[in-house]
Amino acid sequence: MKAKDLIQKMGPLLGLLVIVFTLTILTPNFLTVNNLLNVFRQVSINALIAFGMTFVILTGGIDLSVGSILALSSALTASFMVGGMDPILAVLIGVLLGALMGGLNGFVITKGKVAPFIATLATMTIFRGLTLVLTEGRPITGLSEAFSFQMIGKGYFLGIPFPVIIMTVVFVILYIVLKQTTFGRGIYAIGGNEEASRLSGLKVDQIKSGAYVISGAMAALAGIILTSRLNSAQPTAGASYELDAIAAVVLGGTSLSGGRGKIVGTLIGALIIGVLNNGLNLLNVSSFYQQVVKGGVILLAVLLDRKKSA
Repeated sequence: MKAKDLIQKMGPLLGLLVIVFTLTILTPNFLTVNNLLNVFRQVSINALIAFGMTFVILTGGIDLSVGSILALSSALTASFMVGGMDPILAVLIGVLLGALMGGLNGFVITKGKVAPFIATLATMTIFRGLTLVLTEGRPITGLSEAFSFQMIGKGYFLGIPFPVIIMTVVFVILYIVLKQTTFGRGIYAIGGNEEASRLSGLKVDQIKSGAYVISGAMAALAGIILTSRLNSAQPTAGASYELDAIAAVVLGGTSLSGGRGKIVGTLIGALIIGVLNNGLNLLNVSSFYQQVVKGGVILLAVLLDRKKSA
């Protein structure tokens, strides 16, 4: 492998290491156990959403509705618990409902022949509106104090935050799905050449819909973790989370045109965003400037992707 190809392949990881090294020099509090655990805990929510987004972008699509799916799934799960439902059952139903919302996206895109950007922009608005109707614009509080539910967002196991454990388990499962299954190979094939995939006998519509189902389920799971951490469901939860998720996928080296990328890269991309957020906070950088820095990093990643694709 040529040095240039190796640098391109390892680019996201090298970028993360450079950022970590720089922040370690600039602020001694960065490379402490407590702070690193905090970074991973903060990253877990965006990473879960980004894992699902990876499947969608690999097919050549986009999902702008993930933030709204997160909010609506969280609100529904919280409502179930306030109504007396067992917390574990409520969580499972919440994730299932998120998957169904993703399935609706897939149906509109594949059967309605609507462009993914337009379809998910519409459902983003619909799901957010339904969340506001359900919550009447107010947080849902008084949630279950059951250990099982509190553990999801605030618990630790062997000193590791439970959200990080959930993120790791999901990462391994989805890595295997993309790498070892016919469905995963179909995802790459569709992103590479959808028409050729259809002519070769692949069930393109089913596979594309499956990608959106996974995206919806991941958004719902992330929302439930956030709800457990806050012990409330916020009607504005997940606002603009789709942007951070897309950024993580792009920073991780996945092509926006589809067909090329890895979920490992997405995890690294999510870590880059999380480390940047944490480091800039430790350096007391204004949140306004933080947006500029993150935007610049994302723009650089997109330009590099275009250069590789050329």
